[in-house]
Amino acid sequence: MKWVFSSSVNGFQTNVSILIMRLGVGALMLTHGWPKFQRLIGSDEITFPDPLGIGPVMSLTMATLTEVVGSILIMAGLATRLAAFSLAFTMAVAAFIVHADDPFKQKELALLYLMVYIVLMITGSGKYSIDKFIGKP
Repeated sequence: MKWVFSSSVNGFQTNVSILIMRLGVGALMLTHGWPKFQRLIGSDEITFPDPLGIGPVMSLTMATLTEVVGSILIMAGLATRLAAFSLAFTMAVAAFIVHADDPFKQKELALLYLMVYIVLMITGSGKYSIDKFIGKP
């Protein structure tokens, strides 16, 4: 029962936890990015929020690239901190600009993703990643 209240961690636990978080958040974010990708390549007129004033097509393109490519990079553990930064920026824009006037319930998911991406920016991708092999001395 002592292990239930233990706060100590070892390297293996930390690295497996980061791997699980990377795979989970990457797969979940893909479920948001893929429909945007389909909308981007579709024939319908593009209507999308333009929170940064770069136009709806460019806003959708940037959000799509970040959510699809960034998620794949995070799952692979490749350029994880850069991908996490891009995704954190996208989630901050979604939470604090796009949904600024919406109730908290509309911001909550973007804020949860934002927190995970901030953690990944701090921790990096961990031992079980492509970054680990590239960064070896």
